[in-house]
Amino acid sequence: MTLVEHLEELRSRIMKSLIAIAIGGAVGWFLYGTVIQLLLNPYCDYIKTLPKNSQPTNGCHLYFLGAIDGVMIKLKVVLFLGLALSLPYILFQLWAFIVPGLTRRERRMAIPFVFTSTLLFLLGCLFAYVTLPKALQFLLGFSGPQFAPLLTGDKFLGFVIIVALAFGLSFEFPIILIFLSMAGILSSRKMRDWRRPAYLFIAVFAAVITPSADPYTMCAMMIPMMLFYEGAILVTRLMKH
Repeated sequence: MTLVEHLEELRSRIMKSLIAIAIGGAVGWFLYGTVIQLLLNPYCDYIKTLPKNSQPTNGCHLYFLGAIDGVMIKLKVVLFLGLALSLPYILFQLWAFIVPGLTRRERRMAIPFVFTSTLLFLLGCLFAYVTLPKALQFLLGFSGPQFAPLLTGDKFLGFVIIVALAFGLSFEFPIILIFLSMAGILSSRKMRDWRRPAYLFIAVFAAVITPSADPYTMCAMMIPMMLFYEGAILVTRLMKH
């Protein structure tokens, strides 16, 4: 295809993905209350551990300060749910866009690619949620018992969403390595030789990309990425790349 045809194909795939996100957001609209309660649970559990004189006056409720902040909070959460729910379809569109450049053997990996990428993204989000209580305990308790947290909904939920996205995207690390191997850019031998620099890169990456900057969250991202690196080496060796 010509460059213009490639751009038209890309535009078509992007439009289909945006429509899928909108449909997923419509479903997420009805899941909003359940998801908010789920995200609030770690914060509420932390509040219960504080002394009575250090707890917010209204318990674990979140606040908003502007007239439209409540609308933006709900739209932000619904958009994130739309992205999460439509992720398999988006990944399929990505695969369909790059298929013309692949061999027949590589094209057969469409279903494993979509399934594995979705599973890893959801696993990353789960890791983010599991580490959230420790991260909140570290961040909110860092200033001492003389201070009581009074969080706004947009800041708290924005923080949770960013952490979830950071974990979800970082857990796609082995997929990127395998793709580079399939493209002939990487090999299992190169990855073995670059193990130490790769571990250093992973440690710096985990420290930079985690917005909380607490050691629990950083380790929760760094250790799985190192394991994924070793797993990618094993997979590329089995694929004889």
